[in-house]
Amino acid sequence: MRREAHNILVIRHGAFGDLIQCSGALADLRASHRDARITLLTEPAYRALMQRCPHLDAVIPDARLPLRRLREQLALRRQLRAEGFDRVYDLQSSDRTALYRRLFLPGIPWSRDTGTVAPEDPDQERYRAQLAAAGVPVVHTPAPDVGWMADDVTALLDAAGVRRPYIVLIPGSAARHPHKRWPHYAELAAALQARGHEVVTAPGPDELELARTIPGHTLTGPDGYLNWFQLAGVLRRAAFVVGNDTGPSHLAACLGTPGLALFGPHTTPRRTGILRPQFDAMAVPDLNALSVEAVLARIEPRLP
Repeated sequence: MRREAHNILVIRHGAFGDLIQCSGALADLRASHRDARITLLTEPAYRALMQRCPHLDAVIPDARLPLRRLREQLALRRQLRAEGFDRVYDLQSSDRTALYRRLFLPGIPWSRDTGTVAPEDPDQERYRAQLAAAGVPVVHTPAPDVGWMADDVTALLDAAGVRRPYIVLIPGSAARHPHKRWPHYAELAAALQARGHEVVTAPGPDELELARTIPGHTLTGPDGYLNWFQLAGVLRRAAFVVGNDTGPSHLAACLGTPGLALFGPHTTPRRTGILRPQFDAMAVPDLNALSVEAVLARIEPRLP
């Protein structure tokens, strides 16, 4: 019989899309440990985001510095040990977290990837097998819901003059992943506008200049881009989303917004977990060769 835990550490460092995809697993952990204190160890960039997550009580940042940075590693070990955790769910299951288990928190019940899920399967399948092996009932893991992330953006949309319904385009990706970017969003936006659709982009810091080349409304905030919660609000209100394999596309899928993601050969839609009943994907050998006409043919039957 599983011994009840009262102070739980969950490890998932990121990136943004990975944290969205693990939200269902966090919900299942909360349901299984209703009275426990649950803390997430994640990257500093996502601390404010995950502090809003209703399935967590606290967030500890971990910059994943090189292990040779001994002073910082010892400080993290002291912090984790001082928390008094009595169970760890390691959703990262990396070489680094294996070291944490051995050097930082030895002797504590520790759940990791069971190794029973094929590499081409999505992370939700890995979480499902891992939680089931740990005795956690799996209900929400296969279909994460991140509605908790979305702000009311009525005033923001009104101030920008955005009419509803509107279509959101997500033309960017992290700067280190330019191969994920379909290069024809400007032409797609123009074609959609010619058909009477309202087009919106909500760029992050890595795609501000790119968004300015795309017809339609470019939504920005005081820092030059929307925060996580404003972005989620804009995506939740959208009639449709077209985007690359990037965090905001995964966010739209987990918000229940209809949409289509465009994939090159870097991975498969199934592997990323983005596929939902209302959110589909196109996978092609060469994103540069994917035409606007082909994308329009795929999405037009689903547009308002």
